[in-house]
Formats: sequence, C-alpha cells, structure tokens
Amino acid sequence: MNNTKNKLLVAFTGPSNSGKTSLIVKISNILQDEGFKVCIIKHDPKDKAIFDYKGKDSDKFSQTGANVAVVSPNRTTVLKKNTSSIDEMCEMFGDFDYLLVEGLKTLDLPRIAIFRNKLDDKYFQFSNAIAHDDTIKDSSIPSQLVSLDLNNPEQIIDWININAKRVKK
Repeated sequence: MNNTKNKLLVAFTGPSNSGKTSLIVKISNILQDEGFKVCIIKHDPKDKAIFDYKGKDSDKFSQTGANVAVVSPNRTTVLKKNTSSIDEMCEMFGDFDYLLVEGLKTLDLPRIAIFRNKLDDKYFQFSNAIAHDDTIKDSSIPSQLVSLDLNNPEQIIDWININAKRVKK
C-alpha cells in the first residue's frame, strides 16, 4: 500500500464541526489496523490546550516557563514554551509511516478540506482535495480540487498514498 521508505505527511482543514477529527480518527484506525505507525498533530490556534490540571505538579513546572516532559511507562507528554516546525515535529515523533495534521492551513502540505452542508471558499486556496458528504454536490466542487467521499475513508487513504508529501525515513 505504501512505500515504507518514506514518511507520508498530509493535512486536513475545514470549518468547526465539519468532521475533521472524526475522519482523522477513522483513517488513523484503518492505517494502524494495517500495521502502519501513525502520528497526529492537532493545531490549537487559540492557545487553549492545557498541560495538566491547575495545581498539579506538571502545571506548576509549566508555570515556571520551563519546557516540561512527563514520562510514564506508556507515554511521554511534552510541553514546549514555543511553537514547533513540521520538521521538528517529525524529528520528535521519530519513526512513523503517516503524519496526519489537523489544521495549520498555511503549512505547505497536501491538504484535504472537509465540508458538510455547505462549502466555504476561504479554504480552497489551501486545499488540494475536498472530502464531503452527500449534502454537497460534486458539481459545486471547483475543478482544480479533487472531490472525495467523506464517508469513504479508504478512498481518502488512496488519495493520501498518491498525493502526500514524502519525507525520507
């Protein structure tokens, strides 16, 4: 299915409640069931993500302004006090097959815009394909964008395998 000598990077964009997270979860589950290692980046444009509950140790450490990592037997959680480039994120994640990015619409990656009920043309300039449900007619999709079935994650994975940015492992 995939050339295992490359990491495949693709982004998803679209309005709130369009189904971005649900689609990414479906795609991630399918790929992992097929034995691929998947990493996901979620953009937080409003800077509202919290590291730990107020008053807990990791929150206290974070409040000092330091970068903090919490290491446990099954996970590592990192909070840096500055943003990271896509290259830094790839380096941090290490070995993987697919990197799925939700948001970061100005990031130079092949991108699928997700829509339900209506299109929003402000996403077109950042997108290569549009995944939509049957509330949107194919004839309303601009000709320069590929039309994908939002309810067919396998079709979307096929598009990713052909169009994703490839980075050497």
